[in-house]
Amino acid sequence: MLDILGLIAGNILNLPGILGLALGMTTRQPIIGAVLGALVGVVSTYIFFTDLGISQLASPELTIAVIIGAMFGALGSLIRRKGALV
Repeated sequence: MLDILGLIAGNILNLPGILGLALGMTTRQPIIGAVLGALVGVVSTYIFFTDLGISQLASPELTIAVIIGAMFGALGSLIRRKGALV
C-alpha cells in the first residue's frame, strides 16, 4: 500500500504532475490538456523506468503516470480558462 501511495505522490511532484499542469495551461481545451499531460506521463515513465519494455505496457507505473498527467493537464486547462475570465 505504501508503494502505491509513494508512486502516486512521486508522480504528482515529478514530471507528470508539474509539466502536465504547465502544458495544460498552454491550451484552453481540457481534452487537449489531458492528452498532453498523458503524453508527458508516458515519456517520463520511459525515461525514469528504463527497464520497462514494450511487453510491460500495462505496468502500474505507466498507468498511474498517465492518469496523473491527464488529470493535471486538464486541471491546467481549467486554471487557464478561469484565469482568462477574471
